[in-house]
Amino acid sequence: MTQSQVEFTIEQNPPNRLDKALFRDAPEAADLSRTQLARMIEAGQVRVDGLVETNVKAKVPEGALVRITIESAKEVDTIPENIPLCVVHEDSDVIVVNKPAGMVVHPAPGSPSGTLVNALLYHCRDSLSGIGGEKRPGIVHRIDKDTSGLLVVAKNDKAHHALAKQFADHSVERLYKALCYGVPDTSEPRLKGLRGVSFEAGAIVKITTQLARHKTDRQRQAVIFEGGRHAVTRLRVDGRFGNPDAVALVSCWLETGRTHQIRAHMAHIGHGLIGDPVYGRARKIAKTAFGFDTFEKLAAFPRQALHAAVLGFVHPNTDESMRFEVEMPQDMASLMHDLHNTNA
Repeated sequence: MTQSQVEFTIEQNPPNRLDKALFRDAPEAADLSRTQLARMIEAGQVRVDGLVETNVKAKVPEGALVRITIESAKEVDTIPENIPLCVVHEDSDVIVVNKPAGMVVHPAPGSPSGTLVNALLYHCRDSLSGIGGEKRPGIVHRIDKDTSGLLVVAKNDKAHHALAKQFADHSVERLYKALCYGVPDTSEPRLKGLRGVSFEAGAIVKITTQLARHKTDRQRQAVIFEGGRHAVTRLRVDGRFGNPDAVALVSCWLETGRTHQIRAHMAHIGHGLIGDPVYGRARKIAKTAFGFDTFEKLAAFPRQALHAAVLGFVHPNTDESMRFEVEMPQDMASLMHDLHNTNA
């Protein structure tokens, strides 16, 4: 029976149960649900600091080394679906796709079909040799349903583990383009006094916080400074629009890749993303900042204006440096055209 292993270290302030701690700290690339983890614990597939632990309610200390053994691949229940994909690159180890806004990456109770995984199962078919104990594409990272752009997916366990390590080491290049309310200028006094914000050469704003699920709104991530998961975002202003500066085009680089990281960090500094229904709803644009048509398009933009434009990594088999870049999708490109015309 084929086996693979996932190793990671328990981060600070772990939850008081082993299954919860593993679910919080296991690499996202392992794609393990809390239910799966609980079964693995009870089956003796989890070692904590070298010792097998079969009690899901056991406490685990900060800094503990966890090793999870995953059994051989089995067929998944997810149904392959003939959904069109924009494939940017594909070989026997990886596939890079340009995900459209509106597509969920992985099946979930609210989205059992029509996902990127359903599409990849159909597209890749027999080229998948098994990821994490199942014959499925290896989702190494994710982007939100209503975020567009580049994703790399592993087609076998070797590629999956190699890519997961690069993401864990923060060596993957990930650049996003976004439109936000206002302009996060490094000369802004308010930003200079905001906790978690610092500045780097080249007019770069660096945001360093912890992120954790919001206590009362389970759809949100909360910016905190104790506990949670370490999160670092860097951004640079690429364009200013409106009179006065009402909207900015920003480039955002991810050092870490937490759920909703850019959206939560931009809201934390007071510059939530245009169209973001969760983090950007508190901000408004003055009607006098733009002409009527542009103002209406900004107000009605149907999703967070966020696009994963650049993705760079080392190929898991050939060690070749690979870098991909895709243009903004039509909805953001159209809005950018109107904004540029406003400034003309």
